[in-house]
Amino acid sequence: MKITRWKPLSLLCGAVLVAVPTAAVAVASPAQPTAEDYYQDAIGKTGPELEAALHGIISNGVTTLNYDDVWEALKVTDEDPNNTSNVVLLYTGRSQAKDTNGGDADQWNREHVWAKSHGDFDTVPGPGTDVHHLRPTDVTVNSDRGSKDFDMGGTESAEAPGNFTDDDSWEPRDAVKGDVARMIFYMSVRYEGTDGFADLEVNDQVGNGSAPNIGKLTVLKQWNEQDPPDAFEQRRNEVIFTDIQHNRNPFVDHPEWVEEIW
Repeated sequence: MKITRWKPLSLLCGAVLVAVPTAAVAVASPAQPTAEDYYQDAIGKTGPELEAALHGIISNGVTTLNYDDVWEALKVTDEDPNNTSNVVLLYTGRSQAKDTNGGDADQWNREHVWAKSHGDFDTVPGPGTDVHHLRPTDVTVNSDRGSKDFDMGGTESAEAPGNFTDDDSWEPRDAVKGDVARMIFYMSVRYEGTDGFADLEVNDQVGNGSAPNIGKLTVLKQWNEQDPPDAFEQRRNEVIFTDIQHNRNPFVDHPEWVEEIW
């Protein structure tokens, strides 16, 4: 029988507990389930049943942040593993000092990957402050992406080479295409029209405007396959679970579930 014990992982804001296998005889704390236990109610399900099970799992016991809290959360979730004084910006990939956050050119701010106008949830606690889809981005690049849906093509961004945009869509750089897709799939499952928020649904079109939808589904599914979760994305998911919101993005842990639901 494999025995698991919690060990500390040093982070800027303090110790975070992460489950690691050891040969010791101590058992895991029941207050913090392993990832395998976390998804117990979803195992073996497919389609709508899987989606409903995941919604219940990731909506349970969540710590909700306010929008000011997001600044400090992102300094931990998106910390540069090679320079703990910096964060890594989503679209540019640039490593930038944590204390250069704000609203001026060349600073970094809080990007809603599921654009907040798609469902009109703004920055109020809930989807507007859910760090599973909030990422640090260059202020100008954040503005260039705006509230566009996701799709292939367009003109390359001068501020963020490798990203492309046109009138109604944004294509992120290859290294984060899957990250973007899995954040969108998380939001679609997490927010189902309860607690006064819109029912967010991913769909297969662009130009969704203020409707509670984001596309393009077929492209996002391709990106999920093309760019599987890497160590940075996995660490981010773990930190959010253990130290911040206490829920996980299931599509980082099980990217194959995308095909089971959509």
